[in-house]
Amino acid sequence: MTASRKTILSLICATALCASAISSLAADIKGKVTAKGLRSAENIAVYVDAIPGKTFTPPTQHLTMDQLHLAFVPHVMIVLKGSTVDFKNEDAVGHNVYWPAINHNRKLAHNMGTWPQGQSKPFTFNDLGDVPLLCNVHPEMSGYILVVPTPYFALTDKEGSFDIKNVPAGQYTLKTWSESAKPLTQQITVSASGANVNLTVKR
Repeated sequence: MTASRKTILSLICATALCASAISSLAADIKGKVTAKGLRSAENIAVYVDAIPGKTFTPPTQHLTMDQLHLAFVPHVMIVLKGSTVDFKNEDAVGHNVYWPAINHNRKLAHNMGTWPQGQSKPFTFNDLGDVPLLCNVHPEMSGYILVVPTPYFALTDKEGSFDIKNVPAGQYTLKTWSESAKPLTQQITVSASGANVNLTVKR
């Protein structure tokens, strides 16, 4: 092999390694949501709206939304588009699951029917947006599923804090969703050391 060819191969390898290293950089988005006019800053969804040039395969493992003590558990669940959720009934009474719309589109309304304790039914969510869960048998029950386009999401805790793990370095749009507050959009930059974000949502 000639010296010039060795040099070219070395440059190609170095460029590939450098590109691989850059693409593998990932850090956390940490922050806090302040909720004005709301009783609590808990259960507010925060998510990265898109990663340019990337699509994401949904998890093969099903997620679980329980019906327990006449409540949907968890009250709010975030899922990646294409994920399958198993709706379980752990109460000693029959439960129904339906939603009147997805992302306010009533054409996407669906009623899964009613089933007894110990049984579950799956549903795959392929439409983005919020899914308000209700029960025809118990009108006091309510819950939410939020279907998002990337796996980079988190729910706030009681203090409004959140932590989105392993986000590639870059510039993104961060969005919020809450059952009570108006949605918020904010541009952020994630560096190799991550990002710290303070958000304020309002009713």
